[in-house]
Amino acid sequence: MFTAESWPIAANMLSFGATAPDGGHIKDAPATVWASQMREARELGITQIDPTDAWVPLARLSDERVEEFRRTLDGEGLSIPSISMTRSSVVDRDKGDQFLAEAHRLLDLAPGFGASIVNVGFMQALTPEQADAVWFWLENGHHDDPALRDLAIERIRELGDHAQSVGVGLSLEMYEDTYIGTPDDAVAFLDDVDHDAVGLNPDLGNLVRLHRPMPHPDDMYETVLPRSNFWHIKNYSRDFDPRTGAYTSAPMPLKYGYINYRRIIRRAIESGYTGPFCCEHYGSDSLGVIAENIQYIRQVLASALD
Repeated sequence: MFTAESWPIAANMLSFGATAPDGGHIKDAPATVWASQMREARELGITQIDPTDAWVPLARLSDERVEEFRRTLDGEGLSIPSISMTRSSVVDRDKGDQFLAEAHRLLDLAPGFGASIVNVGFMQALTPEQADAVWFWLENGHHDDPALRDLAIERIRELGDHAQSVGVGLSLEMYEDTYIGTPDDAVAFLDDVDHDAVGLNPDLGNLVRLHRPMPHPDDMYETVLPRSNFWHIKNYSRDFDPRTGAYTSAPMPLKYGYINYRRIIRRAIESGYTGPFCCEHYGSDSLGVIAENIQYIRQVLASALD
């Protein structure tokens, strides 16, 4: 069992984006660029990172560059408890086969990095309208096709078999308008997959930020926490004016947002949660907020585990 100080809590490196200083893709950048960004995180007290494919897509690196990444990581004193795929759905009509192959490669790479979880989901690329919005979740995005649900189950089960064979877990990231876009849908999908190596990533921040009716987060977490094995954790303000029908939301540090994470994390521990956390934040000094959020989680864990 982890202690509050040993519990794996990573910073999602999407804060840096995928564009290198020279305008090229970060995956093609010299290792010195990776090191500089890792060092920026380390200087904030961050010791663990999630190398999401929204930053450096490890699955698309050659074996030689993977080893270069590993040496850079070790040189900066960082470790990896989880690896996340973002907007890389294995049932994407154009790139689903490619993304499935990349998920398999990440499962092969994960044990060598000491990662216990590979995270996948069914969200897809931002639409032009989402890309132009102040916050992308204010515009309507991809909706999963019910006709592809059986294929999605088949491919997740295939990845679950692979995950189990290499000793890691597979986590499914909850996201609006996908097969796992509500707590009930997520549990039903997980039941249909029916695999011991597959669990949920209860990233309910993805839902709380939406400008639409939403159950209270306490109720949603009660449904999904017992099935969760990994956690993208973030918070937002949320408000609704019944006179006008207007919603508002904005990213907030964990301590100050709409979701009471002191209560929810304690409830997760009571429910048997033992997976890694991965802190995310959008806007402002996202990396600085993530560093503060990591310390907040450790304080809550210390209280919950006492």
